[in-house]
Amino acid sequence: MITRREAAQFLDIPPEMAKRHGIPSRISQEELAALDANPPAWLAQSRANRTGKRPVWTSLQCVVCGHAETARPKKWWPEFTYVYCQHHDPGELPELPTGWVRSEYDGIGARFIGIVDVALPGS
Repeated sequence: MITRREAAQFLDIPPEMAKRHGIPSRISQEELAALDANPPAWLAQSRANRTGKRPVWTSLQCVVCGHAETARPKKWWPEFTYVYCQHHDPGELPELPTGWVRSEYDGIGARFIGIVDVALPGS
């Protein structure tokens, strides 16, 4: 049995949509596979309406320890160079190249800090 959230991730839909359309709090792998193979009208319509601009789910993996989680990306998230767990020291991160600048974004997923490295103009 898997959770509704895991089912939503597998179907690439928001958890709210899964609940609204009656996906139970626990569902078997077989039931989920059948739902995916023969989607009801609401799921088929959701897939048809995808614009491809922003994913429903994204995978986050710590560049230091490899801890991973799947999260719903927020509209304000930039394209991260990488993410790391909040408990790591910034000194554990890959070295910033000369002529580059680093920005940090707190509150990414349940435990991450997002990093965006960009080259300064003329570098």
